Amino acid sequence: MKTKVSNRLSLTWVSLLCISCFFLGAMFTSRFRGSDSGSQLILQHRREQGVNVVTEEYDHEKKTTQEKDVIQEVLKTHKAIESLDKSVSMLQKQLFVRHDHQHIVGVSTTNTSTQGNQRKKLFMVIGINTAFSSRQRRDSLRETWMPQGEKLEKLEKEKGIVVKFMIGHSATPHSILDKEIDSEDAQYKDFFRLDHVEGYYNLSAKTKTFFSSAVAKWDAEFYVKIDDDVHVNLGMLASTLALHRHKSRVYIGCMKSGPVLTKKTAKYREPEFWKFGEEGNKYFRHATGQIYAISKDLATYISNNQPILHKYANEDVTLGSWFLGLEVEHIDDRNFCCGTPPVCEMKADDGDVCVASFDWKCSGVCKSVDRMWLVHAVCGEGDRAVWDANL
Repeated sequence: MKTKVSNRLSLTWVSLLCISCFFLGAMFTSRFRGSDSGSQLILQHRREQGVNVVTEEYDHEKKTTQEKDVIQEVLKTHKAIESLDKSVSMLQKQLFVRHDHQHIVGVSTTNTSTQGNQRKKLFMVIGINTAFSSRQRRDSLRETWMPQGEKLEKLEKEKGIVVKFMIGHSATPHSILDKEIDSEDAQYKDFFRLDHVEGYYNLSAKTKTFFSSAVAKWDAEFYVKIDDDVHVNLGMLASTLALHRHKSRVYIGCMKSGPVLTKKTAKYREPEFWKFGEEGNKYFRHATGQIYAISKDLATYISNNQPILHKYANEDVTLGSWFLGLEVEHIDDRNFCCGTPPVCEMKADDGDVCVASFDWKCSGVCKSVDRMWLVHAVCGEGDRAVWDANL
């Protein structure tokens, strides 16, 4: 009996032991598989992280490369624009020079001989400012210091001196005023017609038009503006300017600095008086308007920049303002503003002949129509002076 019971227990324990071993093996296998699966997940995650890092690095490098390419393209474009700007600038300069040359060559030259497309070199061009109503003033100059007819032509050919009355046109085209000037010019051939509407308050514009037109028509070393009630000794004027012909930018005349007038009733009122500072201030130094001379470079400067040159109420102030910011030599020559007899007479007796004479109180020779011959007789340099002038 004991033997049977013992055998049964042994079988039972063996069975339990087997079952236990089975479950233990199953558990161990499960854990091992779970551990292996976790390792695989970790490895896969690491691979994915590595791929992401590589992808991010590639994307960053690609983005950096693209940015560098964009910057390089921008730099290339900028350089191309700069090159284009320079090319355009050069073309503009070439076109301007060509247009200016064509304009100069194309101007009609009535009394100036030309060879090919080049203008004749002259010493000076004198423009005498006149008006429609000033016929008697013009005649008083023709009868005294201004040559006429063949002598006027000879003066240009032999001495390189052009003397013309400068005048524009009336507000009404082909009016009786214009026809009278045409008739007078046909008789004397001593007018320089400007593309300008005449008027006392347009003197600044007329001055600008004169220099621009004169420098286009004549290739002179000096350009001179004179009022038609001023006495001038042409020989002394030419000799004086010849002393400065080696200077490229020179502005010659009687330099003054008058008060800036603000009252509305004043004859020479300056509407833009506020630009000159406090009330009571004076203008900058400028040549008085009765007579002044400028060199070729300055006349060319006016011609090239006329659209942007500002005009003040008074033409002499206006001209002076154009040269303020430039390297210009201002020459104050008091022989350009001698008084009428006895002042100019005494200077002539001392051997110091005046370039020009007028009365300050009249801004010209007082009663010039009646007195110009007297001033010329007493203060004139003689008919041979201009022909003998050493230029």
